[in-house]
Formats: sequence, C-alpha cells, structure tokens
Amino acid sequence: MEMLEERRENWGTRGGFVLAAVGSAVGLGNLWGFPYKLYSYGGGAFLVPYIAAMFCVGIPMLILEFSLGHFTQRAAPDAFARTHKRHEFVGWWGILLGFVIITYYPVILAYCISFMGYSFQSIIHGTPLPWAGAGVEGVENAKNFFFDTYLTQGTPWGPFQKNIVIPLIITWILLYLCICRGVNMVGKIVWLTVPLPWLILAVLTVRGLTLPGSMKGLVYYLDPDWSQLARPTTWRFAFGQVFFSLSLAFGVMLTYASFLHRKSDINNNAAIIGLADFATSFIAGLAIFSTLGAMAFATSRAGSAVGVDKVVDSGPGLAFVAFPYALAQLPGAAWWSILFFFTLITLGIDSGFSITESVLAGVVDKTGWPRWLVLPLMSLVGLAMGLIYVTRGGLNWLGTIDTFINGAWGIAFLGLLECAVLGWLYNIETLRSHANERSDWHLGRWWSYSIRIFIPVVLGTLWMWSMFDDFTADNGFLRNPNTGHWNIYNCVGAGIVGIAPVISILMSLIKNPTRGKNSESAADLLNPALCGGKATGALGFIMAAISAAMVVVLISVENISDRFGQYLLWQSLGLGLGALVMSTIVLERHSVYPNHPSAFARWAGIIATLDISAFLAITLIRLTSKAGVSEQKKIVADTLGAVPYIILSVVLLLIIVGLSWCFYRAMTANATQAPIQHELNADV
Repeated sequence: MEMLEERRENWGTRGGFVLAAVGSAVGLGNLWGFPYKLYSYGGGAFLVPYIAAMFCVGIPMLILEFSLGHFTQRAAPDAFARTHKRHEFVGWWGILLGFVIITYYPVILAYCISFMGYSFQSIIHGTPLPWAGAGVEGVENAKNFFFDTYLTQGTPWGPFQKNIVIPLIITWILLYLCICRGVNMVGKIVWLTVPLPWLILAVLTVRGLTLPGSMKGLVYYLDPDWSQLARPTTWRFAFGQVFFSLSLAFGVMLTYASFLHRKSDINNNAAIIGLADFATSFIAGLAIFSTLGAMAFATSRAGSAVGVDKVVDSGPGLAFVAFPYALAQLPGAAWWSILFFFTLITLGIDSGFSITESVLAGVVDKTGWPRWLVLPLMSLVGLAMGLIYVTRGGLNWLGTIDTFINGAWGIAFLGLLECAVLGWLYNIETLRSHANERSDWHLGRWWSYSIRIFIPVVLGTLWMWSMFDDFTADNGFLRNPNTGHWNIYNCVGAGIVGIAPVISILMSLIKNPTRGKNSESAADLLNPALCGGKATGALGFIMAAISAAMVVVLISVENISDRFGQYLLWQSLGLGLGALVMSTIVLERHSVYPNHPSAFARWAGIIATLDISAFLAITLIRLTSKAGVSEQKKIVADTLGAVPYIILSVVLLLIIVGLSWCFYRAMTANATQAPIQHELNADV
C-alpha cells in the first residue's frame, strides 16, 4: 500500500493538532469518571495500574491510530480499506458508534448550558441557587432539583422536556459553527477551547485547596489502600478507564491524524496527548475532592454535617448534584457555579465536535459529497435522534446507551478487533516504520508485539469479564428472571451495538466513487506463490482451535468437576501459548514484502490471543468471586499523611518531567531538521 499523495486539507500548525487531539481525549469523563474510580478503587494506589495502563495500552494505541490515519491520509473507513478492502467495515463500525455518541453527548452539554443559565439568573435576581440547601436536606434538595424538577423523570417514552430542547439546539449550533469551516478552522478554535478549561480548572483547584477543610476531601482522594492492588477489579477498571478516556477506536484520532502534514511527528504527539489527558484527570480530581472536603467542613460548622462519602458519586450525579451542592455551600456560590459549568461546556464541546468531524470525514471520503451539504444534514439527523434523550426517561436512555457504547459491548471489543486486524492481518511493521521515519523518538519492536499480543489479551480479558458480569447479573441482562419483565433499555442498547457491525458491512459493500483504480492495498497484490509458513501456520491454527474448543466446553457444560475444569483450563492455555509462539515466528520470518505469511498463521495468532484472554478472564472471575469486591474506600485519617503527599509529588513530577522530555525532544528534532530544510530550499 502506497502513501496517498493527493492534496488534503491539513492542520495549520502542529500545536493546533495536538490541542485538538487533547480536546477530543479530555472530556466530561475526565472530570466525573477518573476521580470517582480513583476514590473507589484504592485512592492513590489506583494510580499504579492506571499509569501502567497509560504507557502499556493508551499511548501505544494512540500511536497505532495516528500512524494509520497519517499513512493513508483518510478517515477510518477508507483507511482500513487501504489495508485490505475486507477491513473497511472496521472503520465504519467505529464511525457508527461515534454517531450514536453525538446523538446523546450534546444533551449533556445542554444540561450544562441550562445550569449555567440558572446560575446567571441567581446573580441577576439576587436569589440563592435553585438547588441550594443546608445539611442532609440540602443534598436531597440538590438531587430533587436535578432528577425531579429539571428532568422530571418518568416512563421511557414520556413527553419531551421543553426546557432541555432549546439548550440542545444551541449546542448543535455551536458544534456546527466549530467545524463548518474545516479542520484548519478547528485548529484555531482549539487554541481557545482547550487551554481555557485548563485555566479554569487551575482556578477551581487553587480555590478548593485554599478553603477550610479541603485536606479532608483529599484524604478520600489520595490516601492509598494498597490492598486494592491485590484485587483484579482495580486493574480492570484502571485499564478500562485509560482506553475509554483517550477516545480510542471511534476513528476520531485516526481521522485527526489524516489531516496532518506529511512530515508531522506521530510518536511524540501521542505521548504528549496521553500525558495531558492524565494530567487533566488528576487535577480535576484535586479540584473536586478539595471542594467536597470544604463542603463537609462548612456543613459541620453549621451543625448539619454532610460527609464527602455521603455525596460523592460518578457520572451526572457528580456533575449536576454533588459538586453543585458543594459549591452552593461556599461564598459567591453562583459565580463559582458559572465557572464550573462553563468548564464542563468547554471540556465537552471539543470532544463533541471531534466525534462529529470523524463521522463527517468518513461520509465525505466515502461519497465524495461536499462538507457544506453533509454537515447540516448530519446535524439535523443527530438533533432529531437526540430528542429521545430529552424525554422524561431520557437520562435512563442516555446512561444505558453510553454504557453499551463506551463499555465492553462497544469500543472495548472494537479496539480488540482493531488490534487483531492491524497486528495480525496487516503488516504492523509498515506502520512502525512510517511512524519512526518522521517522529522525534523511535519505537522499538516492543510496540509491534504490544499491538499484536499484549493489548488484545488485555482488551479480550476485559471484554469477556464484562460479558460474564452482564449475563450473570441478579436482575438479569435483557429479562428479569424473577419477574419475567423485559429490560427495555438494555434491549435497545444491545440492539444498537448488535446492528452496528451489520450496517458497517453493508456500508463497506457500497462502491466508493472517489477511490481510484490504482488504490489497491498491498494485500490485494500479494503473490500466492510467495506465501510462507503454511505447514507451521496450519499446525498453530489447529492448536488454537482445540484450545478454543476446550474453553467452550468448560463454559457451556455443567457439572464439570473442579479438578477436570482446572485441567481443561491449563491445557487450553498451553495450546494457546504454543499456537501464539508458532504464528509469531511465521510472521517474523515471512513478513518482508513481497513474501507474506500464510492466512492460517495469521488467524492462529488471533484465536490464540483470545484463548489466553479466556484463560485470564476465567481465572480472574474465580479469584474475584472468592475474594469478594469492595468498592468503597476506608478512611483511616482526618488529614493527609506523608504517603499521600509523596504520591501527589510523584504524580506531579511524572507529568512535569514527562511533558518536559517530550517538548525537549520536539525542540531538538526541529533544530536538527531546520538546517536540512534550509539547504533544500537553497538548492531549489
């Protein structure tokens, strides 16, 4: 597959691309997802698996998507098609899931616009915030205002909430205006929309840390519970949070990279974006928990104490109940409330228009239709479909669909598929060489093995573990076994993620009028006579298939003794590892063009990684069921001790040193390239 050399719109500057990608990665989940998981799964101890996941999964997959997008200069569907025409559906799958997100993500931004409007009204009329209240009754007042007064929750098919429709229309207008002029304009807008929430977060953090009682909140946030590291669930949620936080597998990062200049860096940009995402999440946690600690102090002084653990929550509950209630206890509450919700809007708008741009680019690349026609139509369709989330049951729809799309059913499985396609069915060394040729620092072969083996095993384990949790839930998954009632929300969510691959395959079968006759991939031009490792690949495939059959027997057959079950489990692992080694050897020996490894070896590797994932998932499920799961962190001190301060210092040092090293490598690379460019210009 040759690089696409045709002219394509690109980012004005490298900084514009980095900020846009950071804006896409840094969203509302950084503010309400990461801090709550850190609090729930070991406090400061949670940072150990999270940082490991960032460097072992997050940044390597960012590099993978950047490399493919930059190499092909195409959005996700056409980019995968250029690895092989049969792979195009993988790109469409991510695009479709992204489109589902932009039907409900603007609704959350509409909530933020509404709450910021309430804060302005409080200032204008000189009245308390409508969700304000004291003590435990104040907490209930905040909950009632959001869930009952503002949302007026009801049946799944309840009437539209008119007070949300207008802010939703405003949100879509903002999204349209941000990207209607193309990525060059986006590259200018993000210079405002990305640094601004960082600045506001810094203000909120300083404000929170200087309030009386703030250290009590940080105890909940940073005080480590090292025993949580021995629990598999801690590692599961750490790796899951990293994957979901970086907007991986949606095609967003791949699409953004397709607009990069041909000589732009890839590896260093990915590291900067990963570290910036982590820094934003961590600082947001400091702002939130220090303010919650001050809230606890203020309510105790007033004689109606409310502890941090009584209000802390995840998701919309944190953003629209707990934190607004905490701000309402402070002097100048309305002004701080405006600042907070404006931060949410600026955080969310970047993620919103990045996903919209990836969907738009995919459609434009496929059809050749102009942006000025596709974008308004797509915005109207997204707005119309988003109306389901502004009904009385809208928040339930939003939560369920988001869980399916951003969970194991959606992007976790899609990320696994992405690694399998690019790691095993395509020559991953092509992308590694492409990234190294133009990056400030180079990738070793460890990256190829990470994409091919380590990350698929991790994602496969998370996916299978989550499937087990869903299908063994006490209340059932699609139908309650006790009452026989169907769960309409889960049925619709499962239907959406189930039909997405079907539509993706159909989309890939539509002929692309913009793709020229000479756009065949290298895989389309391979000579069957130069296929190597057929016998070894076939043997590895048989071993992997037998291993998979053992896992199926272990799962499906009841009344298997523990001893025989353990025997099957370990035998399946042995066969899977053997098949993985054999398929890897074949790929290493026969991947230099025009030679190529046999299809048996490629598929043996894919099946073997799933076999190993199944072994790990079954083992971890058994360990978890025996040990039990504790999601609430025990508070052991009233103030921060030495260990939390050390953790805080190490994390800040890691962020500062990591970003400084990345910027140093960027400046060094620019300094060495400048004389070369000057000589080239002189020769011309």
